[in-house]
Amino acid sequence: MLLYVILGLLIHLVFFASIFDIYFTSPLVHGMTPQFTPLPPPAKRLVLFVADGLRADKLYELDENGNPRAPFIRNIIMHEGSWGISHTRVPTESRPGHVALIAGFYEDVSAVAKGWKENPVEFDSLINETRHTWCWGSPDILAMFAKGASGNHVFAHNYDAYSEDFGAQDVTKLDTWVFDNVKEFFHAARNNQSLFSKLNEDKIVFFLHLLGIDTNGHAHRPSSREYLNNIKIVDEGLKQIVSTLKDFYGSDGKTAFIFTADHGMTDWGSHGAGHPLETCTPFVTWGAGIKYPQKVLAQKFDDTYLQEWKLENWKRQDVNQADVAPLMAALIGVPFPLNSVGTLPVDILNSTDLFKAESMFTNAVQILEQFKVKMAQKKEATLPFLFTPFHSLSDSKQINILRKARSYIKQKKYDEAVSLCKELINLALKGLSYYHTYDRFFLAFNVVLGFVGWTSYASLLIIKSHCNLTRAVSKEVKKPSHLLSCSFIAVGVLLALFLLIQACPWTYYIYCLLPLPVWYAVLREFPVIQGLVTLLLTFPPSHFVGYLLLFILGVEVLVLSFFYRYMLTAGLIAFAGWPFITPLWTRAKSTSLSWIFFCLLLAVFPLMPVVGRKPNIFLVVGAGLLVLLLSLFVVTSVLKRKDSFVNEELVLHLLQMLSTVLSMCVVYGTHSSLLKKQGLPLINQVVSWIILASSFIVPLLSPLILFDRLFSILVSSMSTYLLLSTGYEALFPLVLSCLMFVWIHMEQETLPQSVVFCKQKVSSIQFIYNTDITQFRDLYLDDIRRAFFLVFFLMTAFFGTGNIASINSFDLASVYCFLTVFSPYMMGALMMWKILIPFALVMCAFEAVQLTTQLSSKSLFLMVINISDIMALHFFFLIKDYGSWLDIGTSISHYVIVMSMTIFLVFLNGLAQMLTTKKLKLCGRPKSHLI
Repeated sequence: MLLYVILGLLIHLVFFASIFDIYFTSPLVHGMTPQFTPLPPPAKRLVLFVADGLRADKLYELDENGNPRAPFIRNIIMHEGSWGISHTRVPTESRPGHVALIAGFYEDVSAVAKGWKENPVEFDSLINETRHTWCWGSPDILAMFAKGASGNHVFAHNYDAYSEDFGAQDVTKLDTWVFDNVKEFFHAARNNQSLFSKLNEDKIVFFLHLLGIDTNGHAHRPSSREYLNNIKIVDEGLKQIVSTLKDFYGSDGKTAFIFTADHGMTDWGSHGAGHPLETCTPFVTWGAGIKYPQKVLAQKFDDTYLQEWKLENWKRQDVNQADVAPLMAALIGVPFPLNSVGTLPVDILNSTDLFKAESMFTNAVQILEQFKVKMAQKKEATLPFLFTPFHSLSDSKQINILRKARSYIKQKKYDEAVSLCKELINLALKGLSYYHTYDRFFLAFNVVLGFVGWTSYASLLIIKSHCNLTRAVSKEVKKPSHLLSCSFIAVGVLLALFLLIQACPWTYYIYCLLPLPVWYAVLREFPVIQGLVTLLLTFPPSHFVGYLLLFILGVEVLVLSFFYRYMLTAGLIAFAGWPFITPLWTRAKSTSLSWIFFCLLLAVFPLMPVVGRKPNIFLVVGAGLLVLLLSLFVVTSVLKRKDSFVNEELVLHLLQMLSTVLSMCVVYGTHSSLLKKQGLPLINQVVSWIILASSFIVPLLSPLILFDRLFSILVSSMSTYLLLSTGYEALFPLVLSCLMFVWIHMEQETLPQSVVFCKQKVSSIQFIYNTDITQFRDLYLDDIRRAFFLVFFLMTAFFGTGNIASINSFDLASVYCFLTVFSPYMMGALMMWKILIPFALVMCAFEAVQLTTQLSSKSLFLMVINISDIMALHFFFLIKDYGSWLDIGTSISHYVIVMSMTIFLVFLNGLAQMLTTKKLKLCGRPKSHLI
């Protein structure tokens, strides 16, 4: 069993990692020559304001009194500069957003998992190209660009990381700190000759990172008074900084200003996915080299923002987030960032037509350089007869376009030159994408081959081990012929040589060679395949087709549940009707009624709001009271069994009830404290961590009797879950567990008479870790239904709590009982544990089902993995790297969730076995297992 687990885990880890090699590898190339506009720039210096987490609509809209929320910015839009929306891409996180703004390229999706403080890839940025750069703001963002810069021309000033506290009394201090320090900096520079000289040089940048709005959005939501007031504070701060710079430089007209955001935020205070609220950020620019406002009669956009913001008469000029980097480079006359894929928005520039044309030409050459390097790398690594170039941009076409554009500039046909350069940029970007995805089909084919091979092998393994039908055949299995093994070895050697000649990455060897041993193992079981085919031929065609369609329907319902949560409701309603089509209704009417009731009760949760709900602590406390009530009922029932009741059990029940009471108090106290902006009380934080740690140990002290152990696991898990809840989801594990208890009874009732001759009452069954294969029976068709039930309940465990397949679905307020200072990995781990608690409850119930139905855990587990893999294959084909960013982010999340679930099942199975079969003793007695 262990060998199969390790093999399956390795294969699934490879499948999981494959999408990042196939769809989301780093687009960066190196070896390009820096390109800059060979004309004097309009600005000597540039100020970049980035308001972290600021939504475009919240900045531009009027307040409840019909007045501008940001009057200074509104004045800029109407009298001094250009404005629009900057469209970001997924993942809408701080790091990728700042990279797009300052370096001009979009990081691959996997980079968000590689850290906020380190650079997963080396890249060039605008800051690296400047003469001097001064930065103020968050240590996480500033360190990223300061570390990557060459030389010592970047000066970063940041506050302490502990200042990023979601529970702080006033997080606007994160922004006022920046504004105050910038003003002090310029005041001090008047008395520092060295600094004064640097500040009066050209090609310098001031970068102000403003984190307060993002922090307030997470803590209070974007519609809150705190978030909206923070916008007003930032607006006033901008006004003061602009005034400070004008005083310092004497209004020399050589300063350009850009105000934007790295990402937006959903109504429920999160970000990371591709919702328009997350991808639409403000873009306002003014000063040297920027066009003044243009009044227009009408504008055509797909949205209705202009009318809502009362800005329909001021020309709106949208940009892509990566376009900001070449704009800043052109304004101050530094080389365009080498890895930038942004297109210079020339319509925003207030300069000569010659400058616009030359800047656009420079932009085109800079992107074309990347295309040439990418093509050369791919051509060098591919056999000549297999290489297919990007025909739309051949060498001759590149030369012709560049020559023609240069000719237009000489002839002063600047508009034609700009248009031709834009055409070249579009072709070069398409070519970059072409070579970036050159190996996609080859890799995807091999991964799919491995997927299908593994699923086939797992199915054959189940049939061979636990089906009477093929047992007789399997005994006659001959040793595989040497021809088969030699053939696979020969294919493997040829593949390895092919990859070696092309200098492919080591991961390619894994994807291409992994299917070979898997398919070799499948073909070795040819007699089993023969027996299976023989059996299927004896089935009536109508029965076979019916079962197949039913299985396909079940899998499709699971797949559709990722897109439409109400499919889970439909499935649970269908489950409620299960007793009526089986003898269960007559055999166990009371159990069937309980099953129907809890199925219908659980079916309500997928219909609840996915996200965006407001905290409702009374529901959390109510869930805690229900757990206490249930605990009292159990304690009362145990007290009646005086002969089996010992002091240890009494202490354990009281301890768990105390833990539940403490959880309720901590949740209520923390919520009240944060509302008063008094932060997270230390005692609450300490108690929360103690309850979390104890939830792993306390269940191991309970008796191994099936019901007692499962109930102990439920109560301990609920204590932690209450601390991680903010609303109705606190009730979910309780309802789910009740259904799981009924499921255990129902499954025992479904066993055929030939199996139940030694059937025990559920109340008397004990969890034991036993690998004696003789106690396990053969498989029946009904066991496929059990495996499907488990997968369905696991899907319900994830989606039932209101979490969808999206990064932005996770509410940071869930972890405020444990910490409020921003810590992405710790917060992510806590939210992941919140998701895994219902999973663990289902897996523990599944352990009980396996025990009561006397079924081999290996076979049933392999069936579950197979169903999950078929779902994963669905989502593998549905992954997108084109279209809307919401679709792209969702398609990635779907595949990652299914593959993660498959991998986690291995660990959850081990966790469930530990929680159900291990026993600790109090009073210092040694640990003991029942074996």
